Amino acid sequence: MGVKNFSICLVASLAMFIGCSDSNDTGSDIGRMSVKLTDAPFPHDLVAEANVTIFKVDARNKDLASDTAMETEKSDESYSPFVVLMEEEIQVNLLELTNGVTENLADIEVPVGTYDLVRVYVKGVNVVLTDGTTYDLKVPSGEQTGIKVFIKPGLTVVGGLSADLLLDFDVSNSFVAKGNSKVLAGITGFNFKPVIKACNLSTAGSLIGSVTTIQEEVAVGLEGAQISVMAADTLNTTTFTDETGSYMVMGLLAGSYDVSVDLEGYDSETVEEVTITAANKTVQDFELIATEPETGN
Repeated sequence: MGVKNFSICLVASLAMFIGCSDSNDTGSDIGRMSVKLTDAPFPHDLVAEANVTIFKVDARNKDLASDTAMETEKSDESYSPFVVLMEEEIQVNLLELTNGVTENLADIEVPVGTYDLVRVYVKGVNVVLTDGTTYDLKVPSGEQTGIKVFIKPGLTVVGGLSADLLLDFDVSNSFVAKGNSKVLAGITGFNFKPVIKACNLSTAGSLIGSVTTIQEEVAVGLEGAQISVMAADTLNTTTFTDETGSYMVMGLLAGSYDVSVDLEGYDSETVEEVTITAANKTVQDFELIATEPETGN
């Protein structure tokens, strides 16, 4: 079975939302930022782990970068508009970060302003197959200069308030199999081409639900059903149901989407114009009908 086009919320999507802190001092020049990592399901039958070690995360404060009052400091080689959010080694198996599960990377006070770019520094990237074979992968510039992830719209940190940043790591596009990826013996390695996206959860929401079928008049959850989220006829992201038939897609910008579900052995189903509301969860359940077996002439 080949590597499929699955999205992973790390981010590999980035999502952010703003909530009140205890102090609620909006006049302060210091706010708080937390960084979470998550991943959508990656149901590749041959891959057991997709590991990365994140050892540093920093973010660019656009206001500091453009503040004319800082021109003198900018002449100092030590000056940088980037704020270090985390600087310790955290190893994660991206395949474990599914359906709303996140890894906390940082929770730190930062200067107020709008943050429009995050850099994620990684090393120790490897893929472990189900037979135990491990492939160590080269990291293109991610260890030296960081993986650059732009935040659109930017995340605004207000004094006395907190902002949560979710990184969405697209595993299927980031780990590209070499050789014949349909069988264990045919895989000769992987290329690491990191794909991470970000979104601001103050302008984004989540889609949750379940996929079931009726068996003997009882609703039974279906595992491994593919949920595809389309925006203006363009694929936005995909995810898969877990062993209970549940799914969750994080970091969807507020708006209207067409959502479809596919699973071998069942008729596909699509619901049009599902509305996603910022900072809220939209529930969309599906009930699939088993495909009628083909009959001979």
